Amino acid sequence: MTSIERLDGWKSAGVISVEQHTLLTALVTRERFSVFVELSALLYVGVLSVVGGLTWTFREYVVNLGDVAILAILTLLMVLAFGYCFAKAAPYSNAEVDSPTLVFDYVLYFGCLIFSGTLAFLETRFGLFHGWDTHLLIAAIVFGLLAYRFDNRFVLSLALSTLAGYLGLKLSVFDANHADRLRGVAVLYGSFLIGLGALLYHFQIKRHFLETFLQLGGNAILLALAFGSVDGPYLNYYLAALVILASVTIYFGIEYRRFAFVAYGMLYGYGVISARIIEKLAEPTVTFLYFIVSGSIVLFALVVIARRFGRDE
Repeated sequence: MTSIERLDGWKSAGVISVEQHTLLTALVTRERFSVFVELSALLYVGVLSVVGGLTWTFREYVVNLGDVAILAILTLLMVLAFGYCFAKAAPYSNAEVDSPTLVFDYVLYFGCLIFSGTLAFLETRFGLFHGWDTHLLIAAIVFGLLAYRFDNRFVLSLALSTLAGYLGLKLSVFDANHADRLRGVAVLYGSFLIGLGALLYHFQIKRHFLETFLQLGGNAILLALAFGSVDGPYLNYYLAALVILASVTIYFGIEYRRFAFVAYGMLYGYGVISARIIEKLAEPTVTFLYFIVSGSIVLFALVVIARRFGRDE
């Protein structure tokens, strides 16, 4: 029996989906197949590396180049990047809009990083914003506007993450040692993102952005509850809240066929419960066996769910 015949048999038996059969057949017969995701990741890393190289160069040679020259270079790069994006982009629409060119998203990402670097340079050299919190807030607002104008979920994630950094920095100014307050702000921030995403979805404004809001908001809440479950005076309350939220996340992840949310719920729940259990285990051997058995069960469950999602789709 040839490999193609085995693949045909697996497809007929429902072991693999039609899409999986097509991909594996292409691999076996050495046909062309898509490497879009891998190339995209490499290009994003390449853009980040270029910006990192520029930052290092400016930092090392700031005395020789001078502030005016560096600002001129940064401004020119921003004008070129954003000018290209505005020239190539289709008119704004509340619906999903495809990228006009293959390099469009990377040029936009490059422009955002240069903009953030320019703000950082202005703050470092001239103290223009009187604190890094203002720098982060400006960057978050600009990234958010660009994300919606150019329909880019990656830039939207950058905006929401930068906003989280702004809130964390603002809180640390007032009370750097109050961990519970920081967790509370994280929960409120995550709830705000989920609520904002649901509101924009209701008004049919970039409805495909909802999953980005849910992922970042859900992770912010789960992470805050996870840290509260293992540290602080309210361990059991945080643990109960985490178990409930993780269960809800898993349920809706399965209901709406979003494997990422199933994985979030299972991994956060497993991690915190395991941390509480190993506190009671005195023997290293028992602890090791616990992780082997429980980790295998969780991994097996994730594989089964992932396969079921792929098969049904």
